[in-house]
Amino acid sequence: MTTETCILEPGQIEAPAGQIRPLFLAEGDLFRLRAERLRFLAKGHSLGDYLDFLSLLADAQQEALNHFSVPPLPGPNEQALCREHGMPLLSARSMPLNPLWRKGLAMILRQMGEDDLPVAARETVTSLMQRDETGLEEMAGRILAEELDDISPAELPFVAAALQVYFVRMASALGEGAFSQLEQGGICPVCGSHPVAGIVRSGGAEQGLRYLCCSLCASQWHMVRIKCTACESTRGVSLYTLEGSNGAVRAESCDDCNSYLKLLYLEKDGRMEAMADDLATLALDMLMDREGKSRGGPNLFFHPG
Repeated sequence: MTTETCILEPGQIEAPAGQIRPLFLAEGDLFRLRAERLRFLAKGHSLGDYLDFLSLLADAQQEALNHFSVPPLPGPNEQALCREHGMPLLSARSMPLNPLWRKGLAMILRQMGEDDLPVAARETVTSLMQRDETGLEEMAGRILAEELDDISPAELPFVAAALQVYFVRMASALGEGAFSQLEQGGICPVCGSHPVAGIVRSGGAEQGLRYLCCSLCASQWHMVRIKCTACESTRGVSLYTLEGSNGAVRAESCDDCNSYLKLLYLEKDGRMEAMADDLATLALDMLMDREGKSRGGPNLFFHPG
């Protein structure tokens, strides 16, 4: 592992001149592109079998999203209230789930049941299809609260996948204009979840700007660089890279709170996708763990246990 200390230069903390687009909602083909990236990363990877499995799951997510009904959405009064108080409009922790999310899960499970899955995964699909509503709702609540420790590693990907489809669908139905920036820069202004990774964009008006990618709804929101996404400190921020890598993925670590978040530099590889490339670089997580650092946000397809 190699490290470099980030030295603050004028303009790195202040927003660059000109208008910065504050938010990008997930594109309609998000899961198709994720599936393609997972299949590419799986080739020759030590986690290739799992990445291939997740590519099938992402295909099922895309199919579910294409046929997913729009859940009831917050009205104008609720939208105005959230803007006034700086709250995420689709708060994953406080907004009641509509039963439609379980229909999305059922669509995903049906499609996965048609794929050539390993025996254990097939058994999990069957088990989830038979699970009662209370059990599914309880599991969903823990995932949305980012309390993943007590959830079965076999069941987590399927339920998390359905919740991602549900929140992506709601966000896209509302459109970017419904959401406002939050005072706390490190949480998603759409659903209030933590980021899975940061993306340093390449080209156009966003060249060199950092956007955080939500672990749940995949929205991307702007946050200035060289600033901890967890505690927002600008002191003792360092970048870690794996020896021998091209530096396309680095871990930005904070000495104040001992957290880190990966940064994906699209200038070095424009094909990267936050969820997929975070999973494909778990070796960096292992090294950060040895350094005594903890992740600043979850990957819903990586069980912390």
